[in-house]
Amino acid sequence: MTLSEMFERINGKECPCGREHCVSVKVYSGSGALSRLSEAMEKLSARHAFIISDKNTQKAAGERVYSLLSENGFTYTGYVFDEDKLEPDEHSVGSAIMNYDRSADVIIAVGSGVIGDISKIVSAVSGKPMITVATAPSMDGYASATSSMTRAGVKVSLPSRCADIVIGDTDILKNAPLDMLKSGLGDMLAKYVSITEWRLSALITGEYYCETVADAVRASLSRCVSNRRGLLLREREAVEAVFEGLIITGIAMAYAGLSRPASGVEHYLSHVWDMRSVEFNQPCALHGLQCGVGTLISARVYEKIKETLPNKEKALKYVRDFSISEWNETLREFLGNAAEPMIALEKKEGKYSPEKHAKRLDFITENYGKIVEIINEELPSAEKIEEILSDIEAPKTLTALGLDEKILPLTFKASKDIRDKYVLSRLCWDLGIIDEVIQ
Repeated sequence: MTLSEMFERINGKECPCGREHCVSVKVYSGSGALSRLSEAMEKLSARHAFIISDKNTQKAAGERVYSLLSENGFTYTGYVFDEDKLEPDEHSVGSAIMNYDRSADVIIAVGSGVIGDISKIVSAVSGKPMITVATAPSMDGYASATSSMTRAGVKVSLPSRCADIVIGDTDILKNAPLDMLKSGLGDMLAKYVSITEWRLSALITGEYYCETVADAVRASLSRCVSNRRGLLLREREAVEAVFEGLIITGIAMAYAGLSRPASGVEHYLSHVWDMRSVEFNQPCALHGLQCGVGTLISARVYEKIKETLPNKEKALKYVRDFSISEWNETLREFLGNAAEPMIALEKKEGKYSPEKHAKRLDFITENYGKIVEIINEELPSAEKIEEILSDIEAPKTLTALGLDEKILPLTFKASKDIRDKYVLSRLCWDLGIIDEVIQ
């Protein structure tokens, strides 16, 4: 599915799910799309821009943005981050806001994930509209209204503001570093897991689900996978498929009003690695590359789920023997200060309550056939996921990400505590098999 097809079929239409899905973000994509920057400025009635970039994205597109604005009678103030590795945290947001030009009537983000997330917060705080000039098809946040940030050492998704206009010029996007192209497809592969878990949560917890939105994500993912071999060759069609797929996913989150269409347990594995990177100064690969590995890990665990018959007595005993105080201490050792908000969330959520668990377990046991059916319908085999990653020469192991394979069991177990969201690791805990399936 292309972006224009999705807008035509879904935007502003009544949906069988009972909601009307509507977003106002405009997307200019394709070869030469950056030439429409003046049109974007006029559309927002803007004359003076505050432009945020880093030293890499400035070379990729920022200088061209400056020239286009000047040539067409617009003015601007630019702020270029000079860090070798820019982190989406309090420091970077504070730096951008402290350098913000109050006379600006539009924010222009020139970059991808981190620059976009910082800029969306500046846009939200200032109340000014925002244009994003994408420099890499590397993640799905371009059209979302949240920012993936590290706050007090914890990876959080903060409400911010969706860009009003996103410009994805294929001539720029295709020249992004190869790892960023691979990262984009890795983030798209995560949608296999996210849609699976959205359906599973709808079944097990009664969470809202929309088949129309899910199908749009499936179709865009299929287009990305079909064109994957063109990524390493920087072929326009392959790059455009990934970029539009990521945009579609961001819009799907807005349509659904939640992150389910885009992320599941594979994203939480990535978040754990990000938090450990901040807390212990450890390596951290691109988010989408991590999500690709997380998707492969998830697919392997789901295959074990399909081979497992639920054992009620075993699950109930596991929960009886589970010590939340011991687990909290393990979290603190594994994640440092980042564990505290996760521990606080559990006090509020109470997912480890034996009473709540018993009710979920009854339902899971009675509906296990349907659970397996959903997994079979949505998720390719681990072998297929591995083949796709191999085709684009993307990482497939923690070692390839620069991480120690020994941290995988605790990574998986910690993933169930990151958000109040039913994901694979929670299902494994409910079944009393979380320790064995991740070995």
